[in-house]
Amino acid sequence: MPDQHLATRLSAMFRTRRFRVYTTDDVVGVETAGALKNVFAIAVGMGYSLGIGENTRALVIARALREMTKLGVAMGGKSETFPGLAGLGDLIVTCTSQRSRNRHVGEQLGAGKPIDEIIASMSQVAEGVKAAGVVMEFANEFGLNMPIAREVDAVINHGSTVEQAYRGLIAEVPGHEVHGSGF
Repeated sequence: MPDQHLATRLSAMFRTRRFRVYTTDDVVGVETAGALKNVFAIAVGMGYSLGIGENTRALVIARALREMTKLGVAMGGKSETFPGLAGLGDLIVTCTSQRSRNRHVGEQLGAGKPIDEIIASMSQVAEGVKAAGVVMEFANEFGLNMPIAREVDAVINHGSTVEQAYRGLIAEVPGHEVHGSGF
């Protein structure tokens, strides 16, 4: 378990008027959220390239938070971590920022560029590219339906198109918003 006293002291050292630092003892949740948000930003980037509207973009981000929480909790994270800054906060900025490398990958995939060409053209790493397959391995291991992650993995690793990915998401039966497993 992390040393909360030390975390509080370090938080105070780094905090400024413009930079807020919060503490948590949920290392697994924070790490999981940090990896998953990149995969979901690729999905949102693909949506931008298709011209999806703001409501659909909000739907993808909201359902991405649900997928993130399901897998994070299955891996030992705490459910309350995911609606916080490490989860939802980082998810929103990574999905919507024009500076997001992972959103850029999604947009380029939507423009029809091959993943190898996109990666070769970038000077920095877009972590979601490699994370997509790993996320699906964990989802399968835990028996979780993660439609957004599945469709991103299908585009990056299995030859699916962005159009097919979004059609796959829309074909999902929604079910219950909180307890359902669909999109």
